[in-house]
Amino acid sequence: MLIDHPTRDAGFGVYLHWPFCASKCPDCDFNSHVRQAPVDEPRFLAAFRAEIAHVAARTPGRRVSSVFLGGGTPSLMRPETVAGLLEAVEAAWGMTADVEITLEANPTSVEAGRFRGYRAAGVNRVSLGVQALDDASLKGLGRLHTAEEAFHAVRTAQAHFERTSFDLIYARPAQTPEAWRAELTEAIARAAEHLSLYQLTIEPGTPFYGLARAGRLVPPDEESARILYDVTQEVCDRAGLPAYEISNHARPGAQSRHNLLYWRYGEYAGIGPGAHGRLVTETGRIGTVTERAPEAWLARVEAEGHGITETEALAPADEGDEFLMMGLRLTEGIDPARYAALKGRPLDAVRLAALVEDGLVARLASGRIAATPRGAPVLNALVAELAA
Repeated sequence: MLIDHPTRDAGFGVYLHWPFCASKCPDCDFNSHVRQAPVDEPRFLAAFRAEIAHVAARTPGRRVSSVFLGGGTPSLMRPETVAGLLEAVEAAWGMTADVEITLEANPTSVEAGRFRGYRAAGVNRVSLGVQALDDASLKGLGRLHTAEEAFHAVRTAQAHFERTSFDLIYARPAQTPEAWRAELTEAIARAAEHLSLYQLTIEPGTPFYGLARAGRLVPPDEESARILYDVTQEVCDRAGLPAYEISNHARPGAQSRHNLLYWRYGEYAGIGPGAHGRLVTETGRIGTVTERAPEAWLARVEAEGHGITETEALAPADEGDEFLMMGLRLTEGIDPARYAALKGRPLDAVRLAALVEDGLVARLASGRIAATPRGAPVLNALVAELAA
């Protein structure tokens, strides 16, 4: 049965993690792996089906409102494999009539050539990892595609899918506000409805981290990165793609429903190597984590029927803090009553009033609270203050 929960109406989604990539990008700390030998897709598909069935048995009564095939590089899969995954999701839970099914893809010519097959398999939205619009930057970011391939992939995607998005990375070394403004303006001219715009982050354990430690890679300082962030908001607002989340911009009605499900603290199954899930059970909300290493996950699923290695019961305090952390990323903000229902106590009125007075948080006419444009860049500090 469907368990009652303060965020029940946020939806139920499925995240499918395909962990394989053609190469490892120097800024990437995701659970992605390069294999020289061809991946045994039929064997992995059978394991995905088994894990989907296992999680579905724990979540009866749901209907899937969004599916996200992420990675790794899902566009390295054959369309037949994608079709098999979606058939398994449909058989396990059923899908809503307006289900959003997103597939992440790199804009190489090989991957773009599969778009027709993915559309036939049921995918209706593609998110392209373009990352930059000039060959020098793409080479520096370790990408395998050229700018021209990226432009071609965007056009091909728009010809085959109702909905498309692509990513860009900014705050790259030596990037100026003028150069970013020109690049972003060109991107908007090519984007139909949605852009994801991420500041370059230097994560421990990545090649970029080692280069930065050695002084061979110098990203913009905090003040310069803030200027680039402000340029991003200005250009996108003027073009009709305002931010609906800190790093995501869309025309009205074109927001990513799957990502909204995360940020509104909905329920989602995490399937595949290294996937995380959040499920509501009769005993409360739980977090799940699967085995990260692809071959180890495969062996575990074949032996036990699933690859879940961690199942954590979330205390009300944890739920409230997660809801706050995720929801304040959205320009729509959060409903304080839902926070209180999850946390077991309301937001501290004195702390909230102080943040409102400082212009970092706003009380919206709907009764919700949201980070202001001034507060969004220091969101972690806001969350820490409100959660205390």
